[in-house]
Amino acid sequence: MRSDNIKKGLERAPHRSLLKAVGLTDEEMELPFIGVINSWNEVVPGHIHLDKLAEAVKAGIRMAGGVPFEFNTIGICDGIAMGHTGMKNSLPSRELIADSIELMVEAHQFDGMVMIPTCDKIVPGHLMAAGRLDIPAIAVTGGPMMPGIVGDEPRDVISLFEAVGARGSNKISDLELKNLEDCSCCGAGSCAGLFTANTMACVTEALGLSLPGCGTAHAVDARKIRIAKQSGMRIIELVKKGITARQIVTAESLDNAIRVDMAIGGSTNTALHLPAIASEFGLGLPLSRFDELSKETPHLINLRPGGDRYLIDFERAGGVPAMMLRLYEKLSLDVLTVTGKSLRENLDDYTIINPRANKEIIATLDSPVHAEGGIAVLYGSLAPRGSVIKQTAVNEKMLRFSGPARVFDSEELAMKAIMGKKIKPGDCVVIRYEGPKGGPGMREMLSPTAAIAGMGLMDSVALITDGRFSGGTRGTCIGHVSTEAAEGGPIALVREGDIVEIDIPGRVLNLNIPEDELGRRRKAWKPPAPRVTKGYLARYQKQVGSADRGAIFS
Repeated sequence: MRSDNIKKGLERAPHRSLLKAVGLTDEEMELPFIGVINSWNEVVPGHIHLDKLAEAVKAGIRMAGGVPFEFNTIGICDGIAMGHTGMKNSLPSRELIADSIELMVEAHQFDGMVMIPTCDKIVPGHLMAAGRLDIPAIAVTGGPMMPGIVGDEPRDVISLFEAVGARGSNKISDLELKNLEDCSCCGAGSCAGLFTANTMACVTEALGLSLPGCGTAHAVDARKIRIAKQSGMRIIELVKKGITARQIVTAESLDNAIRVDMAIGGSTNTALHLPAIASEFGLGLPLSRFDELSKETPHLINLRPGGDRYLIDFERAGGVPAMMLRLYEKLSLDVLTVTGKSLRENLDDYTIINPRANKEIIATLDSPVHAEGGIAVLYGSLAPRGSVIKQTAVNEKMLRFSGPARVFDSEELAMKAIMGKKIKPGDCVVIRYEGPKGGPGMREMLSPTAAIAGMGLMDSVALITDGRFSGGTRGTCIGHVSTEAAEGGPIALVREGDIVEIDIPGRVLNLNIPEDELGRRRKAWKPPAPRVTKGYLARYQKQVGSADRGAIFS
């Protein structure tokens, strides 16, 4: 066992003494040591219950004959960080989480690890560490929040972000806004729609790194506690069998995860996180692979924000295993999973408990919600290295769009114009210098996109950015534009009134100006001064790479 490095032999007597200082017995020194990596905190709704899950995981580890050691990582709430300078810290936290896990696990030579993450950057940070360390590992994602009920209708956090725009245009009253504020987010769990947190939980399960059903088991459901206990027991079996993370996450399992992502209509942020995860597993995952698989994989369930169903509906229909059964003929079925069995064996053992809900909620390959998957990758003179859009959340009449650019060099400037009613139907809002380097930190643009939706402009206004979008964004919103403005990409050269052409079915994003004019602008362009000059973000800005490659450190 790896842990023998800290507990076996004469020279390890001091180490054993320190371990006994935390309460270990001689008997426990003979057992596997398991790191329990918990992102619990009292800030994030998705994390406030993770202390209970950790207790269940540790119980499972002890039942199976192991010794758990719990430690914590940071965790940022994207919703609370949204729309102000705090969002600059969200994506950069992913690398810090992965680094902190690596340091703790390597320093203490754990034999295996159970990861307990929830929410947008925390889940990928944990998975990146698993790939980097390549020891037995299993993830217990914290589970979705139940939808809140306002006026007999289910609601979630996106209802609030869009309500800001609706109130700004006098479409709702102060009382209606207050009711939404009080009731939409009703307790523990990651926000109730298929936003980034729940997308990543489903992707983790599809990768084979969580037990079947984990991705959609809700935070308040006792089923989640049982899965946590079972995961604690399972990690001991993985250690005994020597099944490590890199045996589970392969090129084939990554394709499976992307197909599930396309079928459920998941967040565009997976186009950042999965390449970053793949890189830590020693695998390449180009942005183009998302588009290739999207064209082959239909969209089969219409969840929020593009549809009107919530994660609880997906859970009732059977969750990720039920979706993978729909995709059975398209998947690589012989990949290994944390059950110790192949995906084929897992699916062959799976029984749909609620077949009626399954038939109503998850479409079939023959009659999909959309013929293509959730994500499209657009290229062109405005995005030579690619850009990303959630095409299943776009109104059909906006799949092709051409309009004058309204150019803003920050999210704040764009938001001021939107709330000041200076954006009109037919406009194309361009928000730049918000990429990984330019932000720095590649902020999500949920506040402006939600304000546009709340003001009734979602089906007449497009938004393009070298930043990114929340999984809760809907409409013609194109992010991850690469090369970013801070590196001199074409988005830095757009001027007010330039015509922008969007063709989602044709996968095109063009700036319709002559090439010689673009060349003149490029020669005149000068890099902006860094927005931060100290602290972690300054270091991040120097190290981070392009969005089309996962915004990983170079």
